[in-house]
Amino acid sequence: MAGEASECAADQDAFWEYHDLLFENQAGENRGAFNKDTLKQLAANLGLDEAVFNECLDSAKNQSRVQSETSFARSIGVQSTPSFLINGKPFAGAQPFQAFQQIIEAEIDS
Repeated sequence: MAGEASECAADQDAFWEYHDLLFENQAGENRGAFNKDTLKQLAANLGLDEAVFNECLDSAKNQSRVQSETSFARSIGVQSTPSFLINGKPFAGAQPFQAFQQIIEAEIDS
């Protein structure tokens, strides 16, 4: 649902601001921190048009898009965040620069 809410924020040109609020207010993975009321309150705290945001979230207008993107990510091997695609291959986790450099250089050499 947080993904759907992020898309509703994007409709108001506030995707990244809302994204940042989500990360600042998370309680940990799969802990239920982002129920519908909390997501709406975060949008209000950000100063988004509450009526527009709430209608968007309540209508589940972005549900199929988020599910489709999630299915695609899983189909190419992405199972966590953050994840990156380097030359079409998934690379998971917050890694140091050297890890990215090593993979990129290996891809360039191949």
